[in-house]
Amino acid sequence: MDKPGNVKRRRWLFALRQYISFFLLMAFVISCCLILFLNTMARVTGIDLTKDYIEIAAKITFLNVVFLSLVCTLIDMLRRKLMVERPVRKIVHAAERMMEGDFSARVPPLRSVDSESGFDVIAGCFNDMARELAGMETLRTDFIANVSHELKTPLAVMQNYGTLLQKPDLSEEERMEYAKAITASSRRLADLITNILRLNKLENQQIYPAVETYDLGEQLIECLLAFEDFWEKKELDIETDIEEKVLVDTDPELLSLVWNNLISNAIKFTPPKGRVSVSMKTEGNQAVVQVSDTGCGMSPEVGRHIFEKFYQGDTSHASQGNGLGLALVRRVVDIIGGDVSVKSQVGAGSTFTVKLRRQQDGEV
Repeated sequence: MDKPGNVKRRRWLFALRQYISFFLLMAFVISCCLILFLNTMARVTGIDLTKDYIEIAAKITFLNVVFLSLVCTLIDMLRRKLMVERPVRKIVHAAERMMEGDFSARVPPLRSVDSESGFDVIAGCFNDMARELAGMETLRTDFIANVSHELKTPLAVMQNYGTLLQKPDLSEEERMEYAKAITASSRRLADLITNILRLNKLENQQIYPAVETYDLGEQLIECLLAFEDFWEKKELDIETDIEEKVLVDTDPELLSLVWNNLISNAIKFTPPKGRVSVSMKTEGNQAVVQVSDTGCGMSPEVGRHIFEKFYQGDTSHASQGNGLGLALVRRVVDIIGGDVSVKSQVGAGSTFTVKLRRQQDGEV
C-alpha cells in the first residue's frame, strides 16, 4: 500500500497537470477569440490598434487565462472529490474488508450528484458478488465441517476395533466380529471418498454426459436386481410396474448413479418385511420413474433439504449413509436435463419421482 506522503505528492502532481492543461486550453481559445474580435472590430470601426493598446490587452488576457484556469482546476478537483474519489473510496474500503476475509462487507448507497456516473451499477454488482461469495464461503465451511465429521466417525471405529484386535486373549468369534466392524467402516470410508470425488467432478463439470440411446426399463431392472441380496436378507416385498420399450437419450453410467442411490436408500430405510416399489410410465414426451418405500418417511422440512450435501434429517439413521447420495442424484438429474422430487410422510414412507425426456416414435 502507498505511503500517505506518496499519495499526497501524486495528488499535487495531478492537480498541476490539470492546471497546465486548462491553462493551455484557455490560452488557445481566448487568444483565438480575442484576435478574431480585435480584427473584426478594427475592420468595422476603422480604429487603428496601436502597439500599446495590444500589449495592455495581452496582459489583461493573460491574467484572465491564469485566473480562469485556476477556477476550472479548483472546480474539477471538487467535482472529482465529490463524484469520483468518494464513491471509489467506499468501494475500495469494502474490497479491502473482503480481502481480509470479511464477506459481510457491502458498499453503502452512493449519493452522487451525477446519477449517471455508473458507480451505482458498480456498487450493485460488487454487493451481488459479495453476497454470492458469502454464500459460497458458508457452504465451504459447512462442507469442510461435515466432511471432517464424516471422516472421523469410521476412522474412530477402525482405531478402536484395531486396538481391541491387539489383545492376545481374544476368542476367534470376537476377532471375526472386530474384523468385520473394521471392514464395514473402511467400506463406508471408501464410499464417502468416492461420493465426494464424484460430486466434486459433477459440480465442477469435469464429467460430460456420453449420450446413448437405450431402454430405460432394462436399466431399472438391472439396477434393482443388483440389490437382490439386500432385499432378500430383509425379506422385503418388491413391486415393479415398468412400461416396456421406453427409450431415452442420455448417459447410462450417470443415470445408473440415480437409480442405485434411490433404490439403495429405499431398501436401507425400509424395515424388515416392508415394501419397495419401482415403477415407470410415460407422460407425453417424458418418462416418469418412481421409487417408493414403506420406511420411516420424513417431515416436510426435511424434504425441503434432503438433496443438500451431507444433510441428514434423521440423526438416528446417520450411520446408514453419508448424506451425499441424494446430492449426487440431484446433480446428475440437473446435468441430463431432468427433474427430481420427493413426497413423504413421517411413518408412511417416501416416494422419489424422476422425470426424463424420452425418445418418441420417429425421433432419431
